[in-house]
Amino acid sequence: MPDVDLLITLAGLIVGFTVGLTGMGGGALMTPILVLVFGVQPLTAVSSDLVVSLVMKPVGSAVHLHRGTVNKPLVKWLVVGSVPSAFAGVLVLKALGSGKAVQDIVTLSLGIALLLASMTIVLKSFLQMRGFARALASRNSGAAVNEPAPLVVRPLPTLLIGVLGGFVVGVTSVGSGSLIIVLLLLLYPTIKSSEVVGTDLVQAVPLVGAAALGHLLFGEVKFDLTSSLLLGALPGVYFGARVSSRAPQGVVRVALVFVLVASSLKLLGLSTQTTGAILLAIAVVSPLLWGLARRAQGLPRTWRREIRAPKGQRRLFAESLAVQRRRTQPIAIQPAADVPGRSEQPAAGAEPAAGAEPVDVDEPAA
Repeated sequence: MPDVDLLITLAGLIVGFTVGLTGMGGGALMTPILVLVFGVQPLTAVSSDLVVSLVMKPVGSAVHLHRGTVNKPLVKWLVVGSVPSAFAGVLVLKALGSGKAVQDIVTLSLGIALLLASMTIVLKSFLQMRGFARALASRNSGAAVNEPAPLVVRPLPTLLIGVLGGFVVGVTSVGSGSLIIVLLLLLYPTIKSSEVVGTDLVQAVPLVGAAALGHLLFGEVKFDLTSSLLLGALPGVYFGARVSSRAPQGVVRVALVFVLVASSLKLLGLSTQTTGAILLAIAVVSPLLWGLARRAQGLPRTWRREIRAPKGQRRLFAESLAVQRRRTQPIAIQPAADVPGRSEQPAAGAEPAAGAEPVDVDEPAA
């Protein structure tokens, strides 16, 4: 029976809770914690974390498949690129040999991947802000909101996203959530956030499976370590998902970015003093830059609170109106002073549109 390390189980609980809360941060948090806090060899941390992810991913995937928030053609092209690429990433590590040289390469690759992951979280938040600003401007102008056109899958660019994401995951265990999601948002700006998350979770199952198989064959999986992580991560994911609708997502994301940047700088070999100075500079400058970006989009400081629906799910005006719009009859736009995020109410005595019924929607990604 594998030995259980309670401190590692606690770390798995914290990371699992963060994943359930934000939908990202699994490999990006778990692997650096194992390396920097517990002194685990980088290759062992990557290998064990991938096996843990292989157990966790199908849980979220099943939920999204049941809800219908998965774009299966997108999944197909992502998997075609990511599965062989993930296995190839493991083979590259194997070809580099063993010992300190390969551990140093994994450490460097992990540091770069974490830095990219932190940047993608910031970019995702900016895309969300820009999408809300455009929807709000359209709503305030009184223009009718057209129903979004069906998503047209672009096979080659989607396959290339899978290739890039799969290789990064195979080498570092980072990227199946943060990197691939943001690349999909950039390629398909009209896709809903629930659909992009569901699509990414489903394609991540074979992706992580291929990477985990490669590391089981050629990596350094430690089953004692994996068991300890799973004991904490599985309940952590469950409870994180339970409270995700009520948690201050903005605060969680800011903290996650800081942790990822600090971890990446340490893995890249920077001293504690230099890392602290860089983090302090980021803490001072980033709120100013974010405020400038928000004002450039014409949004108030409280814009995040204004798009919270009663159940805590974020929505945009344009999506809420477009989903309820009938193809044969444009709908009227409510004044901007009305409560945002709610479906419009018919005037007194007016007959509702034929077949109309309340629709629960998620926000568009951008």
